[in-house]
Amino acid sequence: MRAEGRSQVAEQVAEPSDAGASRRRRARPRDDRRAAWLFLIPVLAGFAIFYGYPAVRGFWYSITDYNLLSPPAYVGADNYAKLAQDPQFWHALLVTVYYVVINIVSQMLFALLLAALMHRLTRSVALRAMLLLPWLVPNVTVALLWIWLLDADLGFVNHLLKALDLGTVGFFASPDWAMPTIGMVNTWAYTGYTALLLYAGMLQIPPHLYESAAIDGAGEVRMFRSITLPMLRPVLALVLVVSLIGSFQIFDTVAVATAGRGAGSAIRVIYYFIYQQAFQYFHMGYASAAALVLALVLGVLTVVQMLLLRASRSDLA
Repeated sequence: MRAEGRSQVAEQVAEPSDAGASRRRRARPRDDRRAAWLFLIPVLAGFAIFYGYPAVRGFWYSITDYNLLSPPAYVGADNYAKLAQDPQFWHALLVTVYYVVINIVSQMLFALLLAALMHRLTRSVALRAMLLLPWLVPNVTVALLWIWLLDADLGFVNHLLKALDLGTVGFFASPDWAMPTIGMVNTWAYTGYTALLLYAGMLQIPPHLYESAAIDGAGEVRMFRSITLPMLRPVLALVLVVSLIGSFQIFDTVAVATAGRGAGSAIRVIYYFIYQQAFQYFHMGYASAAALVLALVLGVLTVVQMLLLRASRSDLA
């Protein structure tokens, strides 16, 4: 009897400790790092194959005299020294900066206006779909469409100008008009997409802020300046960085617009310069050096933008 009693007491003492250990095991957070890495491996592999390896190979070509016809020979920093003294490279960079200023300023102004109107007046899904349509059209198709519309002889716009006795304008042929015209074409194509990004950011702004401001007598312009813009800063930073990188990479519209037209160097942007050096003159090493310089410039400009706009800090917090 005594032995049986002692065993029952031992079982009663052991049960709580076993239950506590079980609860501790259940309460311990599960380590999902292995599963996370399994999902990340395909992405990392794709990045290494399609971005990492080409970047390393491009750097190697930039310090060689590779011309597609003979094996690359190491030349050190000669390509970079030649770039620093090449007036065509600097002219192409200045033309690109000119385009970037036109495109970003016009695109951001129109996009902010459209986003604010959608946010404060209407939230129609049909309107948002219409704004996105130009962005879905391939850039080459957009360029061809506007070339036909703006043609000096057959274009609708020039026929309209003739009817108003304003003469004709060689929008893509004139060195003075060519780059603003390309900026206008890409502004038309991308403003709707940019407006939707800004509109999505505006939807995150608490509505009670606008209600309080309206009670205090603030108008729409004052609320936009004092509430919308400060609260939208992180989204604005993202949109500006994406627009900056995309604007520096302008190529297809310029390539279509320069075919058989006389604007010449007035619209030779940096990407078109790299294309000519690589695939027209077969200076692959020189083109790779120019591409790496462009990547460095974009990296510096992106960091400066992020710091100036304080992109990591949100007023919504």
